[in-house]
Amino acid sequence: MPSYQHLLVEENNGILYVTINRPQALNALNQATMGEIEALFGHDYAGRKDLKGVLLTGAGDRAFVAGADIKEFLGVAAEGSGEAMATRGQNIFFTIERFHRPVIALVNGFALGGGCELAMACHLRIATDTARFGQPEVNLGIIPGYGGTQRLTQLIGKGKAIELTLTGNMIDAAEAHRLGLVNYVLPAAEARAKAIELLETIGSKGPVAIEESIKAINAYYAGSAFAAEAEAFGRASGTEDFAEGAAAFVEKRAANFRGK
Repeated sequence: MPSYQHLLVEENNGILYVTINRPQALNALNQATMGEIEALFGHDYAGRKDLKGVLLTGAGDRAFVAGADIKEFLGVAAEGSGEAMATRGQNIFFTIERFHRPVIALVNGFALGGGCELAMACHLRIATDTARFGQPEVNLGIIPGYGGTQRLTQLIGKGKAIELTLTGNMIDAAEAHRLGLVNYVLPAAEARAKAIELLETIGSKGPVAIEESIKAINAYYAGSAFAAEAEAFGRASGTEDFAEGAAAFVEKRAANFRGK
């Protein structure tokens, strides 16, 4: 079995259990962790026909993934690499969305920014009743860049997607379920069992039909809109506002945006 620094991986009865293991950072997605996610879904377990599916979660009970690692973002504006960073993140999350077996996100605690985008890249989402979701990038003077503008709109519709993206507000698990962002909301003690039950049920169906169903449903959403998001992320990441917003986040103070 491949080894990882930031992922805990266990395989049992055809189900792959993947835990993002950076609890001291609320499981924030640094580039090293993103690389390991890419390796797991894009190479190490790609094409494994004996798998029933994947259960993806975060270590601890405070966060699924609280976002991208903002400290790494501080150099993005100076380097002018925002668009490339967003494109890489999108491509990594495409390896999850296009994985040949169902991937269920078990969302425990915060799923914010890149964490919400990661959950949305999975095929199904089960939330504990303490989960919180949001795309708060505007608070930093930036926009979602890992597919959030696209998948949030696909899942909950344009009006609510615009509201949540432009306000940066968080919603609780019950509201996420009402909007269609998650499939189930359950107490923590029951959520994992439900995810396993779903993977076992799907695993009992025709493997070729499962794989082809995933391809067919994904095909409906194929297009150039993700590239437009990456380009917009690149433009926003080159602004003084983003440099100020990211610095303010790290320094735990209010941002002073100037519209530049």
